Amino acid sequence: MIDWRRAARGAWHGARHGPAVTYTLIAACCLLFAIGPVSGLHPAYGTGDALLAAQSAYFREWGVVPAELISGEPRALLTPLTALFVHGSWLHLLGNMLFLYVFGAMTEERMGRIGFALFYLVTGYLALLGYAVAHADSEQTLVGASGAISAVLGAFLFLFPRARVTSLFPFLFFLPLRFPAWIVLIFWFVLQWLAARSAGAGPGVAYLAHVVGFSVGFLYAWGRYRGGDRVKAPAAATEGESQP
Repeated sequence: MIDWRRAARGAWHGARHGPAVTYTLIAACCLLFAIGPVSGLHPAYGTGDALLAAQSAYFREWGVVPAELISGEPRALLTPLTALFVHGSWLHLLGNMLFLYVFGAMTEERMGRIGFALFYLVTGYLALLGYAVAHADSEQTLVGASGAISAVLGAFLFLFPRARVTSLFPFLFFLPLRFPAWIVLIFWFVLQWLAARSAGAGPGVAYLAHVVGFSVGFLYAWGRYRGGDRVKAPAAATEGESQP
């Protein structure tokens, strides 16, 4: 039987002495998803058509609509921040949070809590803004933390290029294999870039936001830490999936 009080104390201790910003971001995204209409856990949103209508209104209220953002509407200018905490499905949420958990902790440790928090929000905003600029006429709503998390991956690539990650590759029958982070992350980036070239502005994954976020994150880390704070030793290890 799980001792929830002990688990809560352990989580609080980890947040105080570990990557508090990373844990807080994960907790906030999970909590907002659970109480929102997309999770299906809140009976107040109803079922069937009523639930679908509530979900659509929720995305429209808190997500990025490129046409509205580019038009400069005051309310729309805040949506790239609110959209970072909104997810479209359980799979969308869990995939993003896994990547944030795996790569966020070490990146936060290097940048510091305040620096990492600002980095996450600013790069996430720029990633969604970049997508909106490229699809300025689109009325499709964009939600999710993928742009900010992609920026974390880009910074991680520069800061910890030799850290080894355990990855699952579908074309290798999902065998868990360990590779240097630079191999996994560059492979991931190339896939996002190729997908972004063929993707449109319709429903689906906003691969361009991933490409913009990753690029901005890498360039920021290169500009900020190229003077000698980069970790080249292969000792640091982390685990995760090869695909978000």
